[in-house]
Amino acid sequence: MQPSTPNWGTPPWKISFRSKLARLPSHVDFAIIGAGFTGLAAAAILKRLAPEKSVLLLEAKKVGNGASGRTGGMVLAETAAGNLPGLGDVLKSYRRILRDLRVDADLDLPGVWEIARGDRSMDGKKIKPLRNSSIDWSDSGRVRIVKKVPGGTVDPGKVVDGLARAAVRAGALLAENAEVTFVKPLEKKPVHPTNSLQLQVHWHRRGRIIRKLITAHGVLLATNAGALRLAEKIFHAAPDPKLTFALATAPLTKKQIAALGLSSGRPFYTLDLPYLWGRLFETGSLRKKSRSKNQRLIFGSGLVPGFGESLSKRNARNLWSGLEKESANRGASHQRLKALEDRVRNLHPALRKIRITHRWGGPILLTKDFVPIFRAHPTNKNLIFAGAYSGHGVALSVHLGQWAAQALLNNRKLPHWN
Repeated sequence: MQPSTPNWGTPPWKISFRSKLARLPSHVDFAIIGAGFTGLAAAAILKRLAPEKSVLLLEAKKVGNGASGRTGGMVLAETAAGNLPGLGDVLKSYRRILRDLRVDADLDLPGVWEIARGDRSMDGKKIKPLRNSSIDWSDSGRVRIVKKVPGGTVDPGKVVDGLARAAVRAGALLAENAEVTFVKPLEKKPVHPTNSLQLQVHWHRRGRIIRKLITAHGVLLATNAGALRLAEKIFHAAPDPKLTFALATAPLTKKQIAALGLSSGRPFYTLDLPYLWGRLFETGSLRKKSRSKNQRLIFGSGLVPGFGESLSKRNARNLWSGLEKESANRGASHQRLKALEDRVRNLHPALRKIRITHRWGGPILLTKDFVPIFRAHPTNKNLIFAGAYSGHGVALSVHLGQWAAQALLNNRKLPHWN
């Protein structure tokens, strides 16, 4: 029997793609584990760069089931640790990749408001809110705009859906409900390159489990907070998997949006604590024949386990290291969502009686210094991990997915960040 999907709630977008793969191959040139933004982008780009190579993408659940389908869709320009050496222009790369892969995902890059209530940021830097700030809220102090930075928003469901279709259209094989239980170097034999890798796959299909050993010349681990056990010695220090939370309001009127100071459509995040981010999210009209749009507000904040706390090591072998035990309807996760809802209602009078339509959590992977992990296994350079974006992964994940595809083809070296 297939393990149940964690009860992390439901975001306000849908992912319609479903795999139609009928059989798993025994050997491929490249295997990608994890069908989120990173893995899907890498698969599509690998096939575009090297159409003669075989590419198999393996997803333990459904595409976008992890962080990619449960993010808020905030598009940011750099990593959570800033602009790292050699990173490049993330936003320009993201826009170009979506365009080249024909992914229409409502990408909008009007800039992002950095907002704050105090005079110091989380890292101790001096900040000064604008006197003429359009945002003027109450949240443990008076919250106002500090400045605008590059970035914007995207529809995460459309990105996942579009990238999955682009990968299959390019010729990649995509298997859902295919959990990889181990990745190890292949035994040295004359018929195989000594640096090839072997994957054990449990494919849940039509009510039964098909166990399959698959060999691959190169493997990309794009699981982010999932299946961390597969990375083994890639991690110099164990990253920290957590759930982070978001909610969506019912559609707001233009008058309400103006009163909140969000008529520009720019998303926002706080520079100081307690942390809060948010954005407008546009959906089709509830009336089928109407061309008008409904603009909801999405807010996000909170971690389980809390900052500085970690999951029990007893759960390390589980797919989500124990996060699958959390439910949006009970316990600490429910409390975090309730606290977030209370904060939202108290931000401004326009939100006091607003209806909340969606509540959800999604996995996030944090590193101690917030630098993403993008490196090869120390003893087998054909096994690469890309992830741990610390909440800045919407655009960065696709940008690094392209880089990973180039690295697997030996067309580009990996960075030296960590």
